[in-house]
Amino acid sequence: MCELFVGAESDLWLSQSKSLRIDGVATSIRMENFFWQTLSEIAYRDAMTVNQLITKLYHESIDAEHDLGNFTSFLRVCCGRYYALLAAGDLSPSLDEELGGVDAPTILGREGQRRAQTLSQITMQTSLKVN
Repeated sequence: MCELFVGAESDLWLSQSKSLRIDGVATSIRMENFFWQTLSEIAYRDAMTVNQLITKLYHESIDAEHDLGNFTSFLRVCCGRYYALLAAGDLSPSLDEELGGVDAPTILGREGQRRAQTLSQITMQTSLKVN
């Protein structure tokens, strides 16, 4: 099992810093190449640059009153959720399909149900192993 992860190209986990401006304020974000590649794919789907995507995510997070104490972690979670939603079939794998037009409330509802179901299964399996 571990070969799937250990055997990946080592470039994926090398970190890279990128500088950008959000509302005229210069900032720098440091993440692994894997996450930069994922953000590039997400941005491509909605005809944006990575900087435009990051700025949009920042503004929409502020509008939603999220605590962005660790914005880089938020971006990493966005990438992980993107692949989880692809794997679950909630998002089309076609790079030609924009993400801006998806039915977000329905997808978020399904995602929440899956998470609750998974946590329930894990809790049940863990309690069976302990007993």
